[in-house]
Amino acid sequence: MAAALRALLRPGAAAAAAAARRRALLPPPPRPRPGARACSAGAPFQYIVVQKKGAKQDVGLIQLNRPQALNALCDGLMREMRQALDAFEGDPQVGAIVITGSEKAFAAGADIKEMQNKTFQQCYGGGFLADWDRVSTVRKPVIAAVNGYALGGGCELAMMCDIIYAGEKAQFGQPEILLGTIPGAGGTQRLTRAVGKSLAMEMVLTGDRISAQEAKEAGLVSKIFPVEKLLEAAISCGEKIAGNSKLVTAIAKESVNAAFETTLAEGNRTEKRLFYATFATDDRREGMTAFVEKRKAKFTDS
Repeated sequence: MAAALRALLRPGAAAAAAAARRRALLPPPPRPRPGARACSAGAPFQYIVVQKKGAKQDVGLIQLNRPQALNALCDGLMREMRQALDAFEGDPQVGAIVITGSEKAFAAGADIKEMQNKTFQQCYGGGFLADWDRVSTVRKPVIAAVNGYALGGGCELAMMCDIIYAGEKAQFGQPEILLGTIPGAGGTQRLTRAVGKSLAMEMVLTGDRISAQEAKEAGLVSKIFPVEKLLEAAISCGEKIAGNSKLVTAIAKESVNAAFETTLAEGNRTEKRLFYATFATDDRREGMTAFVEKRKAKFTDS
């Protein structure tokens, strides 16, 4: 008893004992869900794997992880995608984001079993597919690294990204017409803007797929790589982007997107305003000064 009393009288011992008593009253931490993966911030994910990549850990990687369903895009996966994108958006270290799947499938489409019994009222009233929009509103550049199938919602997810790199065996398609419906996450809109009316109409009305080479020739894909080199190339592109001013990169992305959302005249006015805006940044001053002084710019994202 005396020994226990002496122990409690030691500096900090009383506080430690009180803390221990409080911990004993708390419920045990929840167990992670089966098959869950953790992101860099520690949040558990069931349908995606989240990491930071690159020599400077400045590229966020989101890998779809439903192999048994060919990475079909269920509501849970897209909610987790939104959470991961939000985390990377708020991380000052991350300058670009890569979204990828497996070598067999980027994403074979939306989860048909999940949609099969939905009604109009549920879709309209519940804002079905609303979480998907987050991919296209991220201010940081997003690169899709597409291997295998990118069909239906998978093709739409890739098109929400800013740059598409494809593996040489990738296939793109909008086969919703074969299921008695139409694309619902931008397929008829982004595909038409990317490849033109004729090819988009053919793909949407027939459900036919196009190869990676055909997608590149049509302007849907930026570059093609061997399957095993694709992710490495996408991360390398992300590192190159992240090495520039993150502030000015966001401005540049906004300006390019204006070309698809406005008239040419309004787009040019937007570009001019954003160009002028860069002259209020420290990074514009540093970039031009470094060029004149023949040295590498040291951007501070300000």
